[in-house]
Amino acid sequence: MFSSSSSFFVVFSGQNQKQKQVVKCERGMSMGPINIKGEIERVNGKELSYSEFVKRYMEKNQPVVLTGLMDPHYWRSSTDWVTLQGQPNFQYFSTHFGASKVQVADCDTREFTDQKREEMMVSDFIARCLQLEEASAVQCYNENSSSNGPSISVPYLKDWHFVKEYPEYVAYVTPMFFCDDWLNLYLDNFRIHIDSDTQQPDKEICCSDYRFVYMGVKGSWTPLHADVFRSYSWSGNVCGKKRWLFLDPSQCHLVFDRNMKNCVYNIFDEVSNSKFPGFSEAIWLECTQNAGEIIFVPSGWYHQVHNLEDTISINHNWFNAYNLSWVWNLLLRDYNEAKEYIEDIKDICDDFEGLCQRNLAANTGMNFYDFFTFISYFALANLVLLRYMNRRYGNGTGSSSTISQHFSMNLGCLRKIASEMKSMHALEGNHDYVVDMIEAFEDPRFSKLCMHVGRTYIMIQEQSYLSLDFECTSMCDLVDLNDMKSYTSQIYTPEDLIKFIDNGVAELGDCFIEEQPILHVA
Repeated sequence: MFSSSSSFFVVFSGQNQKQKQVVKCERGMSMGPINIKGEIERVNGKELSYSEFVKRYMEKNQPVVLTGLMDPHYWRSSTDWVTLQGQPNFQYFSTHFGASKVQVADCDTREFTDQKREEMMVSDFIARCLQLEEASAVQCYNENSSSNGPSISVPYLKDWHFVKEYPEYVAYVTPMFFCDDWLNLYLDNFRIHIDSDTQQPDKEICCSDYRFVYMGVKGSWTPLHADVFRSYSWSGNVCGKKRWLFLDPSQCHLVFDRNMKNCVYNIFDEVSNSKFPGFSEAIWLECTQNAGEIIFVPSGWYHQVHNLEDTISINHNWFNAYNLSWVWNLLLRDYNEAKEYIEDIKDICDDFEGLCQRNLAANTGMNFYDFFTFISYFALANLVLLRYMNRRYGNGTGSSSTISQHFSMNLGCLRKIASEMKSMHALEGNHDYVVDMIEAFEDPRFSKLCMHVGRTYIMIQEQSYLSLDFECTSMCDLVDLNDMKSYTSQIYTPEDLIKFIDNGVAELGDCFIEEQPILHVA
């Protein structure tokens, strides 16, 4: 594994040929080479429109490094959290956030498919970082002497739900490109999964959102992985420098074993050819991310990340209409695996399907019921907003039409996912309604979700006059209850949701729903 004293060197077989990198560890043992094809594209975010970002990166599922989007005027963290020398301001964190409990990974110890973690206070994590820094300084002056005392493992603070814990402290503003974030908009109002048997109050923050702060010393790293739910992610370096290695989804099978069950943990380890026969054929992309730069990580791209300096980053996981099919495909794959794993007890299990869904939620973070509830609420929100825009502005061309087209595209995506769920009989025979329309309209959580979704699309389409109009709009203005009561009032199954969407747009005339081919797992 990498430590703060690990070294790198690159061997070139020709100027225009593939790079073959060999990592030399501290003990001098040469690791196996990896093939690096090229670097991730780097673009000035200030010169990129939202529609260009969608067409070039979200729709094509391609990574990119974006510069110019972390303006200190909007990113308080860029000044508060960083010293004048560009280093993490450890003292500031200890003083202001020292009592917070966080997850800290031990980068030198593997535990199953991840690094071993322990919970500690931020102040204790800072103390450990300073202790490691002091030990490294001593080692630099005594390179040839024997070690005095036990070595200190490399700590890495991960998955800190800073936004939820400190809502009044606005550390940053999410760049426009990443605001169409269904996952966190939903979690600001609802929970993805609630298990009445295991839910505990002290886990409220731990499961509340997918907005994180990461803080790691030089040499800390994250093993090879693809992101949770196969979501998009974005990561902005507040300070420090990271090195990323990426693998295109079309090649991800090459980093799994023959049974497609286990993934390579560290691409710079000696990887067994017999266990991972395709690993040597994998072609990697790389990039170095500097302070003030943001990297967009698309769905399904496996990546490994190393901190080349002491680093603080802001990280979000998110999904929307452009990658929702990745989420569904992951759920379906994990469901089939969970079902296969306990198939031998099917005949003696009173609620075999229920057990499969509980295991799916435990392993993946949500199950079919959770996912269907999620898409049902978003279908309702998009339909309410589409009908409101139609009533207020009509079906003509112009800025309001652009926003309406986005709502229509969203509904087409949601209908397509519901159709796929219906085709495999998901939730068939469900006797508990997932969403009651009238109850939803009276639920302040849904009202808040609707308003946030509306503001998001007005903002990303840069329609300021609509923003002023929308701020004066209430939920009563958005919803025509007499109109909506004529459609399905309760949704139990995917078929109900399909009918609800179809009926809801039937009277909009020129407006139509098109099931667009969004993204599919390679």
